[in-house]
Amino acid sequence: MTIYVTSDTHFGHGNIIEYCKRPFVSAAEMDEFMVQAWNEVVKPSDHVYHLGDVAMRKQDLSIVRRLNGHKRLVFGNHDIFEAKHYIAAGFEKVMGMRVLDGLLFTHIPVHPGSMGRFRANVHGHVHQSTALTLPYINVCVEVTNYAPVALDVVSQQAREAA
Repeated sequence: MTIYVTSDTHFGHGNIIEYCKRPFVSAAEMDEFMVQAWNEVVKPSDHVYHLGDVAMRKQDLSIVRRLNGHKRLVFGNHDIFEAKHYIAAGFEKVMGMRVLDGLLFTHIPVHPGSMGRFRANVHGHVHQSTALTLPYINVCVEVTNYAPVALDVVSQQAREAA
């Protein structure tokens, strides 16, 4: 079993293509690419932490059922529906933040003064921005080739920064 992280899929959100210069001609093409990329990496027994902004519309949450793995959601600013809808869509757990391997997992990067005992803040929200550097690790799909990245890779990045 491998643990993966990802963020900001924005399933069904056609405008995100223009906003973030995603290389797709439609939301449908983008969604299919991300489902395929996810399932090529993640096995059914793996665990995936999605760090928020899954989909803009409730109907697009149905895509989550097509994704391999045991999925957990850390709420993002666009995850506006009640938790029961995310559970019904295929997330096993929903939460506001998570700590794993000394890393703090959030949607929005935390204030530097809040880092405390954490080696790094693994986050989403900033999409393709590279303005934040370690101890911040951006796992938005735009910087991970639209696929989840293994926790081991993220942990290694944090160790190298220490």
